[in-house]
Amino acid sequence: MSKVKDFKQLNGLALAYMGDAIYEVYIREYLLASGKTKPNGLHKAATRFVSAKGQAFSLQEMMETGFLTEEEMSYAKRGRNAKSYSIPKNVDPKIYNLSTAFEAVIGYLHLAEEETRLTEVMEKAREIVENKK
Repeated sequence: MSKVKDFKQLNGLALAYMGDAIYEVYIREYLLASGKTKPNGLHKAATRFVSAKGQAFSLQEMMETGFLTEEEMSYAKRGRNAKSYSIPKNVDPKIYNLSTAFEAVIGYLHLAEEETRLTEVMEKAREIVENKK
């Protein structure tokens, strides 16, 4: 697989594009490892984590507790401030922007090959959603 050159120069939406795929695979593997195997159940369980609301909630919690580094925060801001022209109708724009910010952080960490930190951030997001009341 070829490496993405100059990934630090990518816009927030390009980083979020990658982050969306990486986080989706992480959650799918987590659900399969936890013993879930029925397709409908897998989809419902995954939606809780990979939805805009779940991702936005996770990012807000990480920001409020100081979990993210300064560099990660700068990529989150890049993702949050990116101008998307296709916001889903059923999602509040603020939630969508925070979700995009979360995905941009995941995309950045993946492309930077910061695998240990990437895993920490994704595990923290999963824990936040699981513990959400």
